[in-house]
Amino acid sequence: MERLYSHAMQSNNKHWNILPRITPEADAALGALNPPLLRQVLFNRGFATDADARAFLRAEANFNADPFQMTGMGAAVERIRFAIQNREPIAIYGDYDVDGVTATALLVETLQRMGADVRGYIPNRFEEGYGLNNNALEELKADGVRLVITVDCGIRSPNEALHARTLGLDLIISDHHHPDNENLPPAFAVINPKQHGDPYPDKDLAGVGIAYKIAEALLSGSGPQTVDGRPSMINGQILNSLLDLVALGTVADLAPLVGENRVLVKKGLKQMRQTTRQGLFSLAAVSEVALQKVTAGHIGFMLGPRLNAAGRLREALAAFELLTTTDVFKAGELAQQLDMQNRERQRITREMQIRAEEIALSDDPDAYLLFAAHEEFNSGVVGLAASRLTEKYYRPAIVAAKGEEETRGSCRSIPEFHITDALDQCADLLVRHGGHAAAAGFTVRNNNLPELIARLKAIAGEKLSGTELRPTVTADAEVSLADIRPELYEKALKYLEPTGYGNREPAFVARNVRVKNSRVVGADGKHLKLALEDEKGYTHDAIGFRLGDWHKTMPARVDILFTYEPNEYNGRVSYQLNLKDLKPS
Repeated sequence: MERLYSHAMQSNNKHWNILPRITPEADAALGALNPPLLRQVLFNRGFATDADARAFLRAEANFNADPFQMTGMGAAVERIRFAIQNREPIAIYGDYDVDGVTATALLVETLQRMGADVRGYIPNRFEEGYGLNNNALEELKADGVRLVITVDCGIRSPNEALHARTLGLDLIISDHHHPDNENLPPAFAVINPKQHGDPYPDKDLAGVGIAYKIAEALLSGSGPQTVDGRPSMINGQILNSLLDLVALGTVADLAPLVGENRVLVKKGLKQMRQTTRQGLFSLAAVSEVALQKVTAGHIGFMLGPRLNAAGRLREALAAFELLTTTDVFKAGELAQQLDMQNRERQRITREMQIRAEEIALSDDPDAYLLFAAHEEFNSGVVGLAASRLTEKYYRPAIVAAKGEEETRGSCRSIPEFHITDALDQCADLLVRHGGHAAAAGFTVRNNNLPELIARLKAIAGEKLSGTELRPTVTADAEVSLADIRPELYEKALKYLEPTGYGNREPAFVARNVRVKNSRVVGADGKHLKLALEDEKGYTHDAIGFRLGDWHKTMPARVDILFTYEPNEYNGRVSYQLNLKDLKPS
């Protein structure tokens, strides 16, 4: 067990990666952009020409974003328009996370505005599991539905697609998860820019981003010009009104905030600040978020978790209804419900993390992959518990809820280990699986569980042994703390927003900084609050989340790795250093 405890201690010993200085050529090419630190930050993100850098800062697409480039889009749009004209009932089949719920809401809203007979369907995580299932397809068929459009799911459901065909249902699959290109579902159309040979230039759209591209194609001028005898709504107003949903789903699903995602999220945040969506007002109110100043961080840490809470504990319909209702009282009730469920989810996660840690450590203290399965684990929260284990021990971690016949697991990983590739190598043992490099899910029959655990641990051992495993924090430059002033944020750093996954906040290292005072804040004294003095005697406020342990042994001088941000409290804006790590000087 000692070795894994040392992993946890080691994972606190972060590697600082300070990126190389900008080349003289790039510095000259970006010379019109000031201050020099901004040029360094842009260079670190791969921009070496003035035009590319300005397109990034303005969040403009610098490629052809025509949705009809996507394989299957033309056929899908034609079929949807036919269904609208012939009053065929349509179902949008989503997923229970924020990406799936926002994508479902987006297409339901778009088709309603086009006069369609359309409904949303979101499976129950506990009774139906992830993705398409035959029972749901049979129910929809019995209900008169003729066309089913999936969002954020379906790409790994060839058998269910075949079942839909035998039922006489037309199925359009839209998904952003990695396809099995050898075994694509036999659907009427498959829309996924990751499928083999798809020419669409941006492969990183979230499920809601692909739903938006379908809406864009439907509302474009190509194809039939009338719907129900009325001119089709070929204007940007409807599309703009949907961008708040795109921002919510894209950020909450950790889609990289580069390329088209960055463009859509920046526009989506602008739309959120002026939204008329009743549910968003109510959600922001219970989350204590001022919508007129909303950022990607607010989505990731406050709005997204509450929307996710519904599907994690019960069913995600409350989140879907919240985003689509126009009733102010209903929106208020649903937002309160989600807020309470989120508190409950936090409590369950804390308890599960402690139990999962005990199981993983007692089972195999030397493993390169942590695995904990238990009958009492809530399958809606296993992914969050796995995340905490990966964060604490810097190891791939799997936490699973064991049922009577099957076990459902959720996986989180580290950059050194592609978890979905590992599951692909165990496909013969699994009922179903899917995901990305850093996160995945699977279902396995209980009689195959011991073999799965052994095989995954062997794969991880082979891949990770001999590798120095500790988290890396990246800084854009080493700076003098005297250069960090509010005008740096206002004139340069704020134009890099929205930041988040795939487009990290600019971070800097300052050495030999004097600690004026230090205290702990927050529940259990988990966080660290410092006053730091630079060479010119200027005092900077600093916050270090989860760095409270440093307070007991705080040196007089420290090296810090930090981001710089505005901090609003009681209507007053100040600026603070957000410490990602510190070391004694």
